[in-house]
Amino acid sequence: MTATTPVARRVSGGRPPAPAVDRPRRRRRFRRERWTPYLFLAPAFVIFVVVMLIPMGRAVEVSLQDWSPVPGADNTFVGLDHYQRALADPDFRLGLVNAGIYMLVTVPGQILIGLVLALLLHTRVPGRTLFRILFYLPVVTSWVVVSLLFRYLFANEGVLNWLLADGLGVTSDPPAWLDARWTALAALCLLGVWKGIGWTAVILLAGLQTVPEELYEAAAVDGAGYLRRVWHVTLPALRRHLAFVSVLLVIGSFNVFISVLLMTGGGPGGQTEMPLTYLYRQAFDNLEFGYASAIAVIMTVLVLILSVAQTAIFRRTDKEAR
Repeated sequence: MTATTPVARRVSGGRPPAPAVDRPRRRRRFRRERWTPYLFLAPAFVIFVVVMLIPMGRAVEVSLQDWSPVPGADNTFVGLDHYQRALADPDFRLGLVNAGIYMLVTVPGQILIGLVLALLLHTRVPGRTLFRILFYLPVVTSWVVVSLLFRYLFANEGVLNWLLADGLGVTSDPPAWLDARWTALAALCLLGVWKGIGWTAVILLAGLQTVPEELYEAAAVDGAGYLRRVWHVTLPALRRHLAFVSVLLVIGSFNVFISVLLMTGGGPGGQTEMPLTYLYRQAFDNLEFGYASAIAVIMTVLVLILSVAQTAIFRRTDKEAR
């Protein structure tokens, strides 16, 4: 009997070929297993198309027209006129500058303070669960509530000015925080940092819990102090978490809306307008929906470019670190 017969293959440990009747059944099972993941993804994909892609396509269409919300009105096609107007609009460019300032302050502030909080909450101290809850409370609190709270704090006759004038006696003429551009932006940035550090700390704390203790012990044996262990062990281990947090924070900084609308209203004189508040006024105050849609498309492209650039930079640094 040759080595190619089924008996010889079984004796030698090989598997006999499947019967011919089982092959169609295996093919059907293979097809079913191959398409099963897509069936699970289908509902989410349908929701994404209906909620995101179709409205985005409609926004692009409206941005190319002098669109009117009145049923039956004549919507004149204007091409790229709204985009040219937006790029030359000094008020829109001021909003972009304000959003850039907000991003440069709030993103590093949230990451730095969130990292410090994560390191503190990672240590074994009494009541750390309570502290985690307290630091995360601003995250789950409504933007409307915290915006009204900060507006009350920074009002001309608010808590902060009362403390400066009557409580501490520092000045008899307290500043009007929300009536000047830079102090109003400072108040908005402070709110953004305060509300976001709990979320950042939770993400980084989750990353800290994945760092092996052996790395810290080895660094301690080599004589590394606490700060050097953080620099050489903690930060490299949190590289991907920091990348994730920074990308989402940059996206969120260009989407700031409720706090500006409720605290300053874009004032004084439009000096604290952000892109979304300016878009809102163009659409619902001036009823220029085509122009507002063009601003929305520009902001989408800008945020997409920033996100892709950040992701590429972090991927490159991650490969270099390896």
